[in-house]
Amino acid sequence: MPWRNEGTEAGVSDIRRTALRGLGQLGAQRIVVALGLIAFALFIAFSSWRLPLLRDAEAALYDLRAATFAPPADTDQRVTLVVYTADTNRATGQISPVDRTILAKALAEIDKLGAKGIGIDVLFDSPQDDDELLRTSLKAMQTPVYVAYADNRTNPEAITYEQEQDLRAFQQSVKTPKVGPASILLETDADGVARRWPRQYPGLPPLLSLALTQNGAQADPRFATYTGPIRYRVPTASDRPVFDKIPIDLLADPDTAPIVADVIKDRYVLIGGDFADFDQFDTPFSRTGNPVTGETQMIGVEVHASMLAQLLDRAWKAPPSLWAKALAALLAVGLGVATAVAQARTWVLALAVLAQFAAFLVVPFVVERAGYDTLDLPATGWLVGWLIAFTAVSSALRAINAAQREFAQGALGKYLPRSVAAEIMRNPERLSLHGEKRQIFCLFSDLEGFTKLTHAVEPEMIARLLNDYLDRLSAVVLEYGGTLDKFVGDAVVAFWGAPIAYPDDGERAVRAAWAMYMAGEEFRKAVPEGVPPIGRTRVGVHFGEAVVGNFGGEGRIQYTALGDAMNTAARLEGANKTLDTKVLVSREAAERSGLDWFRPMGEVVLRGRATPVQVFEPVPDMPPEQRAHSAELLSAHSAGDAQRVQALTDALRDSVQGDEALASLIARLQTSHEGESYGLG
Repeated sequence: MPWRNEGTEAGVSDIRRTALRGLGQLGAQRIVVALGLIAFALFIAFSSWRLPLLRDAEAALYDLRAATFAPPADTDQRVTLVVYTADTNRATGQISPVDRTILAKALAEIDKLGAKGIGIDVLFDSPQDDDELLRTSLKAMQTPVYVAYADNRTNPEAITYEQEQDLRAFQQSVKTPKVGPASILLETDADGVARRWPRQYPGLPPLLSLALTQNGAQADPRFATYTGPIRYRVPTASDRPVFDKIPIDLLADPDTAPIVADVIKDRYVLIGGDFADFDQFDTPFSRTGNPVTGETQMIGVEVHASMLAQLLDRAWKAPPSLWAKALAALLAVGLGVATAVAQARTWVLALAVLAQFAAFLVVPFVVERAGYDTLDLPATGWLVGWLIAFTAVSSALRAINAAQREFAQGALGKYLPRSVAAEIMRNPERLSLHGEKRQIFCLFSDLEGFTKLTHAVEPEMIARLLNDYLDRLSAVVLEYGGTLDKFVGDAVVAFWGAPIAYPDDGERAVRAAWAMYMAGEEFRKAVPEGVPPIGRTRVGVHFGEAVVGNFGGEGRIQYTALGDAMNTAARLEGANKTLDTKVLVSREAAERSGLDWFRPMGEVVLRGRATPVQVFEPVPDMPPEQRAHSAELLSAHSAGDAQRVQALTDALRDSVQGDEALASLIARLQTSHEGESYGLG
């Protein structure tokens, strides 16, 4: 027979039964809602870049990553910008469209200086008087020139249909083997930021950067359909820009053009406008500013230059695969589910949650730093998906717990105290019939003279009084976290330390004992007229070992405590009558309470016991010096100093008035020998 681990199989079986019971308590409707939320969490964790609000958060995080890891670059020796400026417009007297005569002259000089290629980021979409001069200059070019093209279909904000027709006519008129069109389309995300390469739409000529390199050794076929992030670089110093930028006026003048020959020869030259209020784009640097220059926007021709430099460097970033994104979404949502069902200490869960949140935010930075495309990586989506999954499962578990609480309160509340019901609700297996040894604080209370009262008052009034009295005392026990064991007539039996033990069980037990006495006094004052006087409530508290658990048969069980500790507490309660005390606490319980309320009441031999017990009475309202009187008396008696005992007795004569317990102690000491225990019989 093959070997089997029966313990493991039993554990798996228990888990399966628990899961099935939980699903049954959850109900079909809640299961469908929970599964729907988890599916929604997966969608969020996978597709957050396509969703409003989340898309903005993802964009902000990407911008931070892109700005943080933007590569520093010295001035690029391959690309130069030639720009129209506000000074150019003032000198030529034209603003829009820009002066084309100065462009024609600049093109002639750039051609002479030996540029590698020229890209013009200016749309010639309206006829001008100097167009013929520009046409002549373009047709004479020996350097490859790519003239800006846009259409109304893909870029309606930049050009109208009528302008598009004029643009087509102009480009057709200048077309030569060296001159052709190039798309200057730049696309921005929903927040207006130019983060990614524009799509290559059917019917459009190649993008300007692709057109300039399509016939050269630098051509990279991967960029033909690339829509990943534009690589923006930062200068190494504020006085060393990433791209040389030359005013077009300087090149249009044959006398000054040779001055800049070294930044034109063998370079790609991009011509465009550099105006404060036109053709400016937000970039990933816009939120915080360029870390070196502080600039928050970039002119369109410089965006094209960045794309061209990226292509020349073959800095193509691999996007995350769909399966990798799907796996990451599953992992994020799975972590949310696992965290919701995990049973661990609060601080452990808190650390786990913080670690997961940190991972969601840090992992994209690590991936970006490694050189991969994180533009569509859903970092915020992971976090939100985790939260939705965590909330869905947590809500389902709360619903299951609520059902269990309802079951416990309905089925067990008639027999068991709330604390026990709560323990069974958390761990139903605790309902099994068994006992365990526990160190507990036991409490017994009794109402003086109640038995006699039952013979003098109508049964209806007795029931009313008893219910009121027991309600008051049981409320005190529960307020101080005790377990109500049982009611025996007017007596209340309770204990602390089971089913769950707490470090302050002793303090709460003693405080409850005193509060029960005070509640009894309030009850006495509230007794209706015509009811004979009711005696005071007496309480006994002891600490010791008892067997605690569910006892009974399958049809009727009771959670209770059995053993000598319980009997001792009952004897202490009864000793109050003889010692004229209200509450008696054994030394074992007093020492573990952490309170300084006590005055010693001597050593007594409880009824049915051979071993004496040192007893104390809690008197929280008594000044410490008065509580010390009892200790001094007992110390003198234990030492056999009869004269000291007598002297203290005489000194306390006035204090004895109204203090029945102290008077009883003095009387006992006077009738007993040195250190002798007082037998209660």
